[in-house]
Amino acid sequence: MVIDKFIDEKISQSIYYINAVLNHVLHPTELDEFISNTMDEWTLLKIQEEAPSNAKERVFWHVIHEVSLHGAHSLNDNLYFKSEITTCIDFFKGTGSYPVDCIGWRPLP
Repeated sequence: MVIDKFIDEKISQSIYYINAVLNHVLHPTELDEFISNTMDEWTLLKIQEEAPSNAKERVFWHVIHEVSLHGAHSLNDNLYFKSEITTCIDFFKGTGSYPVDCIGWRPLP
């Protein structure tokens, strides 16, 4: 399915970008640009259903919306935000449980 492939690809990329920002090997603006590009690519798919199809996708959209809202620089400035996003990354990697207070919905065009 197109959506699953898109989500899996973007999860892999988001893990890379977030870890690179956290490790100070990538400037936060690069993550912000990735988020913006991801949203642009999503609109090209013309998906009308706003409910994610599974927990992994729900966490993905939560991460995208939270980083978009707070800005990637907050990963280095806000310990609570860093912990929240790190918990989501651990969930993606299969080393953590589903994040508490995770509210992820697909953006509608």
